Amino acid sequence: MKKIDLPLRDDVIDSLRAGESVLLSGTLLTGRDCAHKRICEMLDRGEKLPFPLEGQTIYYAGPCPAPAGKACGSCGPTTSARMDSFAPRLLELGLKGMVGKGERSAAVCEAIARCHAVYFAAIGGAGALYGNAIRKSELVAFPDLLSEAVYRFEVENFPCVVAVDCHGGNIYAAPKRQG
Repeated sequence: MKKIDLPLRDDVIDSLRAGESVLLSGTLLTGRDCAHKRICEMLDRGEKLPFPLEGQTIYYAGPCPAPAGKACGSCGPTTSARMDSFAPRLLELGLKGMVGKGERSAAVCEAIARCHAVYFAAIGGAGALYGNAIRKSELVAFPDLLSEAVYRFEVENFPCVVAVDCHGGNIYAAPKRQG
């Protein structure tokens, strides 16, 4: 299993291939569809975002409250397709990674390749596992969205699979037939 430090560097993104198992350590932002909608509305109005997008990795998740002694409660991935209408724009603004579950649209896959980024698949139903990999959690934007607000996580050994790489590899794509 390949260990990856966040934020992602271009040489690391270039080395990743669809199907590889990885452990992410470093900084992740969270954001679900409500946060993505708000981010794009702010951009449409020409407003400065309360956090940088460039170089970041967004985890499509809404954390549960932290039990005593933990940084975060259960925090499993949500369906990534719900962010597909927003993702190409954010990738063009410098977002380098996304973590969620399920396949992505053709437009998102094309933007991943064009913008030299990566999409990691997380395991649905494994919220407790992911919550245990979160060492620190900080609310950074949109507190009125509650669990759908944007949080900054420090994670350690956060398990994922490279689902869509910057070379066009895609674990969800049907294999090509020979001859």
